[in-house]
Amino acid sequence: MTGTLYGIGLGPGDPELITLKAARLIEAATTIAYPTLAGGDSFARAIAKDLIKPGTREIRMDVPMTTERQPAQDAYDAGAAEIAKVLETGENVVCLCEGDPFFYGSFMYLNARLISDFNVEVIPGVTSITACATRAGMPLAARNERLTVLPGPLPEAELKTRIEGAESVVIMKVGRHLPKIRAVIHALGLTDQATYVERATLPEEVVLPLAQAPEKAPYFSMILLTKGADPWL
Repeated sequence: MTGTLYGIGLGPGDPELITLKAARLIEAATTIAYPTLAGGDSFARAIAKDLIKPGTREIRMDVPMTTERQPAQDAYDAGAAEIAKVLETGENVVCLCEGDPFFYGSFMYLNARLISDFNVEVIPGVTSITACATRAGMPLAARNERLTVLPGPLPEAELKTRIEGAESVVIMKVGRHLPKIRAVIHALGLTDQATYVERATLPEEVVLPLAQAPEKAPYFSMILLTKGADPWL
């Protein structure tokens, strides 16, 4: 019998947004795994730190933040191999993932490498989209409205086309792409309908109209944009 790999969604950062099921599994874990930024601290571990019992084995996966995919793929290969060794002994492994594991989550890469050989269970988490919307007090979709999610690194022309054809828009991974995104939204005449959110649910959270957003944005930032009248009024 091999162990089970649990992919745990931790939510956007506030530890109180961890689900009861996720908390129970983390507290019972004898081995946890989590990504770090190339040797730095792990945001995922920081969210769950109060639930990790002393003596728990920890598997760190140092994932480089580069535009090239291969260095990150190598990190996930190494992490999956280390996790597999534990699972083969019959022990379970809990893998921590900020947000939701299958929504831009790092766990999806481990899942792809291990699911053919081991039992994998994914525990969903509160997404950054829903966290940002609630912190901004900004409903995103109602009735038959469509919600479009766009990554900030998209080329300027594609961002413009996709925003033009959308009803409600969430732009993720803003970071260093903020000036480009801000320029596109301004050119479309939608600045007054856009809200900027960074580090939602954390003590250093910032929520501002896009026009008042800072010149530089962290990786954990997002822009929410809705068009037309509010159908929920």
